Amino acid sequence: MKHRLIKTEISYTGKQLRSNFAYTHFGLVGDSIIAFCGKCDVAQEKMVDLEDLKAGKQIYSESMLHFIIEHYDTDLEKAVLRQLLFTNIIKDLMNDIKSEAPIIRIGTDLYEGDAKLSISIATVTPISSLIHFGINITSINTPVKTKGLKDYNIDPYKFADSVMDIYKKEQDKIYTARCKVRWTE
Repeated sequence: MKHRLIKTEISYTGKQLRSNFAYTHFGLVGDSIIAFCGKCDVAQEKMVDLEDLKAGKQIYSESMLHFIIEHYDTDLEKAVLRQLLFTNIIKDLMNDIKSEAPIIRIGTDLYEGDAKLSISIATVTPISSLIHFGINITSINTPVKTKGLKDYNIDPYKFADSVMDIYKKEQDKIYTARCKVRWTE
């Protein structure tokens, strides 16, 4: 699995959640994970989560750390399971770094108490499965109560590197686990 930390700010609008984004913009062919920082402002026509769309929710943050993961298979259930794994990786890493109240996972979102830290969605295209995960860097002007990485003195770029490294290693372990067993009769 290829990965890249993008140091140029990119505003996430939802249009980045598409097949081959990492390949066409950053040359990463195949399964990949990229991370970048930037604003988050997803227009309703780009919303993938139908519950959020029906509820008229606004997806907005002045500054987020974004991850886009692409796997070249089209199994939505597998994509959601990967999304849960990714969310737990971030939760565990944050809880290892900080000493305040624990970060908890509710579904595929992270919270400290009633403050939301993240957004996340998994979907498929005709050729791949995609995950977007965004975690607030700041909590300014968000439509709901939030906390961000700055509240915990976490550098978003160092954090992104650690998260991508752990996810890549987990994917390698899954691949190895699939290859080291024999079928039963």
